[in-house]
Formats: sequence, C-alpha cells, structure tokens
Amino acid sequence: MSDYLAPLRDMDFLFNEVFDIPTWWAQTPELAEVVDGDTARAILEQAGKLIAERVAPLNRSGDEQGCRWEAAQVRTPDGFADAYRAFAADGWVGVAGDPAYGGMGMPKVIGAQLEEMLNAANLSFGLYPMLTAGACLALLNHASEALQALYLPPMYQGRWAGSMCLTEPHAGTDLGLIRTRAQPLADGGYRISGTKVFITGGEQDLTENIIHLVLARLPDAPAGPKGISLFLVPKVLVDVDGVLGEANAVSCGSIEHKMGIKASATCVMNFDGAIGYLVGEPNKGLNAMFTMMNYERLGVGIQGLALGERSYQGAIAYARDRLQGRAPSGVEAPSQSADPIIVHPDVRRMLLTMKALNEGGRAFSTYVALQLDLAKYSDDPATRANAEAKVALLTPVAKAFLTDMGLETTLHGQQVLGGHGYIREWGQEQLIRDCRITQIYEGTNGIQALDLVGRKLFGDGGKAYRGLSDEIVSFAQALPVAHAEFSAPLLAAVHNLDALSAWLLDRSQGNPRELGAAAVEYLHVFGYTFYAYLWARMAVVCQGQAAPEPFHLSKLGTARFYFARLLPRIHSLSASVRAGSDSLYLLEAVQL
Repeated sequence: MSDYLAPLRDMDFLFNEVFDIPTWWAQTPELAEVVDGDTARAILEQAGKLIAERVAPLNRSGDEQGCRWEAAQVRTPDGFADAYRAFAADGWVGVAGDPAYGGMGMPKVIGAQLEEMLNAANLSFGLYPMLTAGACLALLNHASEALQALYLPPMYQGRWAGSMCLTEPHAGTDLGLIRTRAQPLADGGYRISGTKVFITGGEQDLTENIIHLVLARLPDAPAGPKGISLFLVPKVLVDVDGVLGEANAVSCGSIEHKMGIKASATCVMNFDGAIGYLVGEPNKGLNAMFTMMNYERLGVGIQGLALGERSYQGAIAYARDRLQGRAPSGVEAPSQSADPIIVHPDVRRMLLTMKALNEGGRAFSTYVALQLDLAKYSDDPATRANAEAKVALLTPVAKAFLTDMGLETTLHGQQVLGGHGYIREWGQEQLIRDCRITQIYEGTNGIQALDLVGRKLFGDGGKAYRGLSDEIVSFAQALPVAHAEFSAPLLAAVHNLDALSAWLLDRSQGNPRELGAAAVEYLHVFGYTFYAYLWARMAVVCQGQAAPEPFHLSKLGTARFYFARLLPRIHSLSASVRAGSDSLYLLEAVQL
C-alpha cells in the first residue's frame, strides 16, 4: 500500500478560500482566543505527520493480525498500544473536548479533518478515539457535573476510553425491544444486567479503563423506546478521587470475526449486575444517546470519505507508474516500452470519479461540521436555529451518501490496479472490506434514507429543506454570467429536487409504501445535488484567481468533470423515484 499523505492543501482551500472560516472564528468571542488560521494549519500539519508516521504503517499489519480474544480479554494487534499512547499524549483524543475538563476546545471543523486523516490512515485504529469522543459528548451534554468532573478529564487524555452499548442479540435498529435491566440501589447507583452485541471497543488493551454508555430499562419503565434510560458503567470502578479500584461486573463474552476493520474489537459484552450511574433523566436515554449517535453518524460518513481518499492516493500513484499499451491518440512515452495507464480514457474516468467524489465529500463534511460549530458558538439565535435545522436535515445524507460514494470510490481504486488491486499487498482490497461496514453500522443507509424522507424532509413540513434549497438558489442566481457553466446546471438540479420532493410528499399521503420505496434513490438525488452546490462554490473561487495555481486549475477541471459526468446521474435516480412502489409488490413474499 502506498504511503498516506494528509490532503492538507485541500483542507486549507476549504477553510480559507471557500468557507472563509478563520474570519468567522475572529468574529466569534468564544473561538477568537482559541483558534485562527495559522493555529488550525499547524494543528492539522502536526496531526497529519503523527498519523502518517505512527498510525498508517499499522493498517495492513493490523488487518492481517486482527484482534485476539483470550480469557475474556482483547489483545489489539502489535504496535496499536504504543501508537495509541503517542496519539493520546499529543492530546488528539480531546481535540474538540471542553477545555474545562482538559480538552483542546477546537471547533468541529478541525475535528472533522483530523477524523478524516486518522480514518484514512487506519480505520480500525480510528474507531477507538472516535467512540471515546462521542461518549464524552454525550456525558458533556447530559451527565451530572459530578460525573463529568470524574470521568471527562481521563477520557479526554486518552487514559480511559468510551463505548456505546445499544444493540442486543434480538434488537438491532428497533431499540424499543431491548431487555437490559437497571435495578436501583440505595446509594443512588444501579445494578445493570444484560447482554449487548456489536460493541466497538467494548474491550481492548489500549487504555486502563473503558467507560460504557449502556441503554437499559428501569423496573417501572414504560414499554417501547419511551422506557429506555442511559447509564454510565465503568469497566473498572472509580472512587470519588478518580482512583481505579476493583473490576466491575462487566466482561467480554467474545469478539466477532468480521469482513473488515479486523483490528477494531467488535465485542459481545455481558453486564452481570455491574455498577452503573444514570446519565440524564430516567426514561430519556434515547435523547441522550442520540447526541452521541448523531456525532457518530457524521463520523461514519467521514470514514467513507477517508477510505476513498486513501484508495485514490494508491490508485493515482499506480496509474502514473504502471506501463500498459499506448495512448489512443498516439505514443506519449516514446522512451518507454508502453505508456502509463493514466493515458487511457477509462482509467481517467475512474480516477476523476474518485477525485470528484472525494473532494466533493470533503467539502460536504466540512460544511456540516461548520453548521455544528455555528449551532454551538454563534451568539445569534436565528443563526443557531438555522444551523441546527441544517445539521438535522443533512446528517442522514452525510452518513449514507458519503459512505455509498466511499464504497464506489474504493471499488474504482481496486479496478485501476487491475489484478494487483485484488492482491492483499497493494492494500486496495482491504479498503473495500473496511468500507463496507460504514454502510451498515450507526444505522444502515436504508434507515438513514427513511430518516431523511420520513422525519427530516417532511417532519417540519419541509421548512428545513426549503431553507437549504433557497440558499443554493440564491447562490446560483447571484453568480455573474461568466459562471453560467456551473450556475445553470446547478439551478436545474435544485429545481428537479424541489419538484421531486413535492411529488414524493403528495404521493406518500395516499400510499404509505411510497416513502420507503423511494428513500434511497431520493437521498442520492439529494446528495448529488448538494455536491453540485459545493462544487460550484469551489469552481467559482478557482475561476476568480488572477493567477491560478496548478491546484486551482486541477480543482476547476474536476468541477467540470463532476457537472458533465456525475451530476447527470440524478435523472435516472429521479425516474426510479417517480416509478413508485407498485413494482416492489408485484410478487408475493413466497415468490421472491
């Protein structure tokens, strides 16, 4: 596998030229003294260097060795513990954490870039700090001050890790079916009993403690999802001074043997009367857990983007070096026995598709991260409300579209390498295997599509969607004629999405099957259209350069490729949506 290089120039382009984020930081009191453009650049450079040198080299060996389960203990692959300690020692686990508890206090837009770099280098490794950061976010928003003061500092430091314990053997997406029980104790604690499955990082040897966030039911809880509470259950009990004591009644029953992310421990966790502490209000556990889950969903989308980026780096290096045949237009490397395969049209099609989807995805993840920062730090209530609405609307798209495009990109990367892409030593086949889970966990992409059309699109009567549509239309209509090559197709795409949304809303009133039948294709139309908006913004910046750098010319060419070859996909997808649900039910279940 080729060496990983963090795409720092593209990140800098988004920060400074497209979204002008440092200017907003300077105008925001809570951030002005914490971060500026130079600080952000230094942070990302330092993190990228550590990740490239210490984490990326463990990707293949970690996949080959995998995690091992021995006597209810999990052993991570060789080198993981040392690399994790180095990563934690530099403060990267708490990069976006609250400074009051030892975090760096960086905005989400910086955290999102760090997540991409880490997951591109080694997705299995990246899952451990990702789960910890998500658990910290849930505690910061819902736990008591006493729990925050006791648990957040060592978690931000990376000495303790976090996990999210939702799923049970009989209950996957339908969390209302969970059976794990919480029995109140006289001292205010609880005894937690039950079994959880598919728990990422439920057990590992990287940290001295693991803080499990566990969904469970109190004895008098109502049935269904309204009767679920959230509990903090440490692997090792902690006294009031933060000193570790006895082992809690928590154990790993086994680990899963998986298609990919083999160096990430996916555990069956048994809670046998383990001591736990209530987080938030009784029977309001899903509200608290969704704080973590929404964070993780954007993070999983970034995982898909990251794997696509790593695949592209390997594919472009190979395509420039591999000699096969001659260019259709004639010999381009007369001193060589053949031309490099990058001269061939189909190879260029694959590489440009990868590049366009990766760079569009990076702009998308940065846009969503910026909305999270606006919602958190803006002192204007209207700005905060608008940003929160955008985050809610875009989160399922970010999770599903970024990971669907990530799998497409990694498949292209393998195809560019031909037979070598099928061989383990080149790394492309691992990226495909690792990427596949991103479409499944944290809510399958089909569930994300249903969330988009059922809750986010129509839940508020389309208000959030119309706000986003208006933003895109206003941008496109304000562009001078010189930018018509981007503004015209962008406007057409948005109008198509508007009409498709109205059609779907109307059809779903009389047939409850319509939303489910159309959801995935609709989400893809949404994703391609939103990428077009971001690509138009990037292209306009590049066209406005008095003396464009090669970087800007490359970006502009990629934008033109996106509008010419990828955006037209919305037409076939829209036709599939408008075909309705009838064809899905022509056959009885026994005939399928």
